[in-house]
Amino acid sequence: MTVIILTKNEERHIDRALGSVAGLADRIFVIDSGSTDNTVEIAVRNGAEVMTHDWTNHATQFNWALAHLPSDTEWVLRLDADEIVTEALATEIKQKLEGQPALTNGVYISRRIKFLGRPMRWGGLFPVRVMRLFRYGAGRCENRWMDEHILVDGQTTEFEGEIVDDNLNSLTWWTEKHNAYASREVVDLLNLEHGFMNHETVADLRGGQQAGIKRWFKERMYARLPGGIRALVYFLYRYVIRLGFLDGHEGTAFHVLQGFWYRYLVDMKLREVKKYMRRNRVGAVVAIRDVLDIDPLS
Repeated sequence: MTVIILTKNEERHIDRALGSVAGLADRIFVIDSGSTDNTVEIAVRNGAEVMTHDWTNHATQFNWALAHLPSDTEWVLRLDADEIVTEALATEIKQKLEGQPALTNGVYISRRIKFLGRPMRWGGLFPVRVMRLFRYGAGRCENRWMDEHILVDGQTTEFEGEIVDDNLNSLTWWTEKHNAYASREVVDLLNLEHGFMNHETVADLRGGQQAGIKRWFKERMYARLPGGIRALVYFLYRYVIRLGFLDGHEGTAFHVLQGFWYRYLVDMKLREVKKYMRRNRVGAVVAIRDVLDIDPLS
């Protein structure tokens, strides 16, 4: 099994991530996009092979990594630098992966998140079932700017073990990151309307997979609701109906910031870009470049 980790200035997390797959992975590739801290040195010290590549977005970077893996790669595990593979999942992979049927090309895994050090358990979100482990050559990342998933050709199975996202950076860092995420999500929302780039999606009600069902509702229903109002409705659904308030003070911060503030920010940025398009009589691609400073066709 080969592990791929994308990094930039992850010295706070990378040692922990690499340690969680030590003894599990045959090879670890760290794809760095210009770290100025000790990320690369720590990765090399832990036995990872480091490659560098300029950043565009997660999907482009991950697919570039896939294209540069050795030809004898068998299975690939995608792991973020601030995530860890739990001991239970590591054991399950060791016991089950080698014996998978030849037709099985992907494995769904649960992912949980900690926010400000507290595990999030409510809000109807966790655990999230994600495609993270797949046969080399049978999977790739969706061509999206935000919320990208792995697309796998062929049959899939499920493991019970978990990956835990436990980012140790400050709340200021988190809000700055999500500000950038909001701009990237606007690109995908505008692409739904204007089709300026190839649209790939895991949206599927028939497959029974959580990621596909959530994406279907997001693209077919949530995206058609009035901007701004839909952010409030989503927050109330998570915080009240799905009992997000039971996650304590940290949970309140998470559901307000990620479930309302972030979604509202996306809607307002989308409104800003559309207003620019009308006022200046330009297309979506030009408006995205001018307002969000993103080249969606790069």
